[in-house]
Amino acid sequence: MLKKVLKIVIPVLLIGLVISQFFSPAINDGDIVEANDLLHIEVASPAVSSIIESACYDCHSNKTTYPTYAKISPVNFWIQGHIDHGKEHLNFSEWASYSPGKRKHKLEECIEELEEGEMPLKSYTWLHSEAKLTDDQKNLVMEWCKSVMAKY
Repeated sequence: MLKKVLKIVIPVLLIGLVISQFFSPAINDGDIVEANDLLHIEVASPAVSSIIESACYDCHSNKTTYPTYAKISPVNFWIQGHIDHGKEHLNFSEWASYSPGKRKHKLEECIEELEEGEMPLKSYTWLHSEAKLTDDQKNLVMEWCKSVMAKY
């Protein structure tokens, strides 16, 4: 009985996988307007800018650098879901549109996420080693966030 079911299920799954390659989500490839961007508005050292760009911007800005494997379904839907969710919570490309209170709150959340080891996501750092942050890098970004928060 199991063999009969597998003879039907496996081909159906393979056909579904092949068909899914013809569909993909919209990509996060918008223009970054510097005047609206976090790193244009807030002064950051080159080290802090580099850390934020490499560990945060793919999911928290309007421009994602997609790896080659992101063209394969259903992986591309999974990745786009992470990006959409990340931008929903914080979009550095839209920093200018945030009120001072919201900016301060977002920076507090950044600090909290870094302290708790929640960001960057483990699923992201598995394949993006440049996004794995050392304790020193996390502390550098958290100190920068605190200094920016002091303005608000």
